[in-house]
This record gives sequence, C-alpha cells and structure tokens, in this order.
Amino acid sequence: MTATTKPALLGGPKVRSKPFPSWPIFDQREEQAMLETLKSGKWYRGNGQNVKKFEEAYAQLTGAKHCLATANGTSALFISLNVAGVEPGDEVLVPPYTFVATVNVVLRQHALPVFVDTDPETFQMDARKIESAINERTRAIIPVHLGGNAADLDAILPLAQKHKLALIEDACQAHLGEWRNRKLGVFGDTGCFSFQASKNLNSGEGGALLTASDELKERAYAFHNNGSGLKAIGTSFTYASTGANLRMTEFQAALLMAQMTRLEEQSRTRAANAEYLTSMLREIPGILPAKQYPGCTRNAYHLYMFRYKKEHFAGLPRAKFLKALAAEGIPAASGYTPLNKQAFLKEALASRGYKRLFSEKRLKQWEEQNHCPANDQLCEEAVWFTQAMLLGPRSDMDQMVEAIRKIHLHAAELAKA
Repeated sequence: MTATTKPALLGGPKVRSKPFPSWPIFDQREEQAMLETLKSGKWYRGNGQNVKKFEEAYAQLTGAKHCLATANGTSALFISLNVAGVEPGDEVLVPPYTFVATVNVVLRQHALPVFVDTDPETFQMDARKIESAINERTRAIIPVHLGGNAADLDAILPLAQKHKLALIEDACQAHLGEWRNRKLGVFGDTGCFSFQASKNLNSGEGGALLTASDELKERAYAFHNNGSGLKAIGTSFTYASTGANLRMTEFQAALLMAQMTRLEEQSRTRAANAEYLTSMLREIPGILPAKQYPGCTRNAYHLYMFRYKKEHFAGLPRAKFLKALAAEGIPAASGYTPLNKQAFLKEALASRGYKRLFSEKRLKQWEEQNHCPANDQLCEEAVWFTQAMLLGPRSDMDQMVEAIRKIHLHAAELAKA
C-alpha cells in the first residue's frame, strides 16, 4: 500500500487493521506480587515493607535523596504546596497546558493560580514569560514536564532562586526523563510523579514526592500521614502538623516494584521509536513534532506530541484529520483545551473565600492578564499519540507516517467530503 491509495475515510483500504500494544503490560510478576501481599495480611505501610522498599528503589533509580510514596500524583503536588508554605492569599505560577490537577491543588490551598503562556514549539511553560508574572505574593512555580519532555530548567531554576520561590516539579508524566543527564524531579524543592493507570510506570493509582531536604521529607511524611511523623506511626496519637491521609498502599507498591522491572527497556523502546517517528514526520509539510530544549537529555515520551497546521492540508480541520487518522487504524487525540479559560476557575475566584483573600482590583487584574495566546493556538493544533503506541516494532511507526502522508496527499478531497 502507498500514500497514493485512497484514504479509508473515502472508501480506500485502511493502513492498519490490528490494534496497537495494550496497556498495562503485566505477567506473573505482578500476579505473584499481589498474591504475596494479599497472603501476608500486611496491606498498610504501617505494618508492611512494600512501600518502604519501593521508596528506596525509586530514590535510587532517580538519584533522589528522599522519596515519599503517596496515594497519587495529585497528592504529591498537594503535599508539596503545603510543605512549601503556600497559604491562602499566595500566588503560584502554573502553565495553561497541563492536566487540571496542577491547578486544582493550588485552588485547594486557596492560592491564586497565575498562568504563564506556553512555548508552542516544546508544549512547555515559556520560561521567558515567567519573571513578568512574579509579584510580592508569588510563592511558588510549578513547571510541568509535559508528555515526558523537560521544561526549560536552565532558565527556571535561576528565576526561582533569584525571587526566593519554591520550585515544585510536576514530573507526573516524566518517569526517567532527564535534564543534563540527571533525572527530572530532583532539581526542585520537590519533584512529583504519578503512577495512574495511563502512566509509563503504573499501579492504577499512586504517586511519589522526591526531595533532597531532610526537613521537607519529614514534613511531607507527617502531612501525608494525618500530621503524624515518621517515628509516631502506629504508636502515638500526637501530631506534628495538620495533614491528610495520602498514603500509598502495600498493594500499589507491590505492583510498582513488578512494573519497574520493565521500565528501562520500555523507555528505551519509546525513545527509539519516537526519534525515528520524528525523523519521518518532520518531512511532511504541516506536521511539526514537539521540540526539546538543549538541556533535555532524555524524553520520557509519555505522549508523542506534534502540531498540525491545516493550511498545509488544504484547510482540512484538525477534527477531520483525526477522524481520517482513526479510519486508517491510527488513533490520536487533540489534547488539552485552554485550562486558563475553564468555567470552574471563574466560579472559584468568584467564591466568598477568594473575595476575602484577594481584592476586587487584583481579581479584575488577574482576569485582564489571563491571556495565553500562544497556548490558545497550540490547543487548536495539537495532536497526541499515547505512550503505548510507541512500544511496538518500527513498522508501527512506518504505518503512522504512511497514514499521515496519505491524508496529506488527499487532503483536498477529504476537506470536500
């Protein structure tokens, strides 16, 4: 089959008929780990050893001094904001191109999420626009290593240091990603990971917080354990701080230890396939694979992202491009919508609590400043392939490219159909 063949959406044969690799991948290793935990009767980190062993293994894998396992990635972010001292009335800088949890945790602190526009070439927070968003209330920056690609840490770290801001790395999609040959998540005051069902390291739900600070580790542990510190678990009803129950279970940790046995090999497969895919896609007019900053020495490829420029496809709308891809047997997604424009934000900032914390002038100013034109454009052009699509043979990448080439060649016909 060649690109000259009529597109499947117009009645031609589809490029691919078999499904892409399914996710999660598991075998007897996971089954044995779960059964051993079940039969042990020790299902809680207070009397089991799985969570502790996972924390030690993940710290070693990432090069972190400390790892705290949490219930999920959102929990890791929430804990991080608390131990960083983000309080009601503070402001936190966030990207508009991210999963909603990055913003939800800021709102749960009754702090103000201030959006820094996106660099569309990388899909990351545009570090060049950070400093102008900082004011006397700014307490923290949360750069997101979106899709496993790295935010521009060479630019962001000095800004955080200069303005004495907490730096919380949202590395929830960036397992084994690197910046200048060091793992992502170890550069900030804390680094946060998710092990939710779609993630490259998966336990259904789960998360981790990394830190180099002994003090932050102790405070984070206490906060995630209802305010009870490391030495008090299971033996004392005295509390070091306020907190919540954000602990990882022994079952989650058992799954993660088994899943970690495949993580490096899977990561290498994704990277090799992604690099090959990029070399082919960049030859197609109107297809712009996400770039990496020079400091990104390893992309985790939780997502393979590119921009689709419809003017190079006879004006074919992105929605129809995605429909045509799906008809060829190549599923793809349109990605995030502008988070800074979501209705829930306006509702939150109109609440009694926010009106008490922030002046009418500041809230009006926030609304006037809440424009991210580069991100708006990106949200209209983005296309995603998920990480499991990168786990097959190179021939899968060839089929993805073939489908896009076919659509490009017949774009005018598809646009009229």
